[in-house]
Amino acid sequence: MIRTLEVGLSLYDRDIGEMQNPRKEMADQLHNFCALGDTTKLFALLSHSSSIINETAENGWSALMFAARNGHFDAARMLLEKGCDRTLVNKSRQTALDIAKFWGHKHIVDLLTNSKGGPKPNFLQNAKEEHENYFSNTFLDRRSDKRTDSNWLKSKQTHVNSIYLIFSDLSPLVSLIGAKDSVQEPEIKLCRLQYEDVKEYLSKPDEGSLIFLGVDKQVNNPCSTEGRKPGTEEDDGLVAWFALNMHNISAEQFGSKYEGCYFLQPPMPALLQLTSTEAGILAQARSVLAWHSRYIFCPTCGGETVIEEGGYKRTCLKIGCPSLKGIHNTSYPRVDPVVIMLIVHPDGNHCLLGRQKRFPPGMFSCLAGFIEPGETIEDAVRREVLEESGVKVGYVQYVSCQPWPMPSSLMIGCLGVAISTDITVDKIEIEDARWFTREQVVEALIKGNQQTLVVPPRHAIAHQLIKHWIGMNSNL
Repeated sequence: MIRTLEVGLSLYDRDIGEMQNPRKEMADQLHNFCALGDTTKLFALLSHSSSIINETAENGWSALMFAARNGHFDAARMLLEKGCDRTLVNKSRQTALDIAKFWGHKHIVDLLTNSKGGPKPNFLQNAKEEHENYFSNTFLDRRSDKRTDSNWLKSKQTHVNSIYLIFSDLSPLVSLIGAKDSVQEPEIKLCRLQYEDVKEYLSKPDEGSLIFLGVDKQVNNPCSTEGRKPGTEEDDGLVAWFALNMHNISAEQFGSKYEGCYFLQPPMPALLQLTSTEAGILAQARSVLAWHSRYIFCPTCGGETVIEEGGYKRTCLKIGCPSLKGIHNTSYPRVDPVVIMLIVHPDGNHCLLGRQKRFPPGMFSCLAGFIEPGETIEDAVRREVLEESGVKVGYVQYVSCQPWPMPSSLMIGCLGVAISTDITVDKIEIEDARWFTREQVVEALIKGNQQTLVVPPRHAIAHQLIKHWIGMNSNL
């Protein structure tokens, strides 16, 4: 308890002159409440100003990290329910989960690893924890049941509270938040437009694609009375989200409402700058919109198609097309499965990493490749590793997965154990592959020493797979 108070009160042991602005003062209060576990004051503060939830202290610590350090379950849960970013890292390159593990707060570890899928049942206590990667977190409920309700969709498209994300050739419109009133680095946020902002484009359906993303599950009856008709479905309190992709539009026309807004491009690494919750929404929107941009015509007969079911189906207009009978995957958005794997040496203390020509100098990453038709995940791992490096793999274990909207892949992360160690690089897929020691990986991953090895950024599942292997035999 003494240490808990020290952590909390230390946040206030500074001169008044150091309080550079009201936002920083509120952030300090946020960190203090989380360090002390004061959920009453925490709730009141976040109700007044939820935008500070991811603000960090000078050492890079977020509110969730302070709660995790001191074992305050209710405070951590409240932060997660309010949509805080659990993937943030401090200046020691630790996440809140790393901190909770280091200090032995198992209840916080369980919360951070299981909060998305719910608590682990007793009969599955030996099962692996569910990991949450970048592009996989969202606060939207997709509500697939609403996709076939054309009347509901039409009413929501013109509703005053509905939210639109707009894309120009698959590049999202974003703006900088917190650049003026915060000492923290500004955040890149998706611009949330309203019907009045996009109605000009909605009147030109042939020039773009509109899809329904879902409803905001963090909002309870937020609709104002303005623009609503009592006794209609518009009273349901659901805030609908849509995404609209157009060609060659300018961000200038949105500048009066969103100063400094722009279309975020190129896709990589620019898309890695979003918050984790917005990244999940972006992944959904961009993947489906990319499918519409590539499948304008029917893949079965080449005829014209029309968008249906809120953007989750394209129906051929040609009478007699085989795609109109039964269920055909050519009529629905596709996802391309990709295996990405960290291969561990038989001694358990080395891992296999490869390098592509396009990588930055010194960077090595996990091997990866597309799953072929009729192939299991495990066999795809073994085949790809053998093809690219000449290393044979035996045991394969699934770890976690990550949507990858470039344009629409699902990265299936695995660990594999090598049964041979000689490397023969194919020089087509990769230009180099090596065994790296645990010490070399720790230097690059945890301590930030990149003299001999550079690993992918924390947003990539490759980074998380490497970190998972390191953490199997340590406190991190």
